Amino acid sequence: MLFILWLIAVILVISGIVAMFRGALLYGIALIVLGLLVGPGGVSIFT
Repeated sequence: MLFILWLIAVILVISGIVAMFRGALLYGIALIVLGLLVGPGGVSIFT
């Protein structure tokens, strides 16, 4: 379960960075923040 949460968080953060480079700044920031919330290293919303 920990690996799956880490993988989802990495995908969300990378998607957010790509979205910011494409010009969707708010969407990119939202994805990065969501990735940090889901990730097991930060404040996880599942624990």
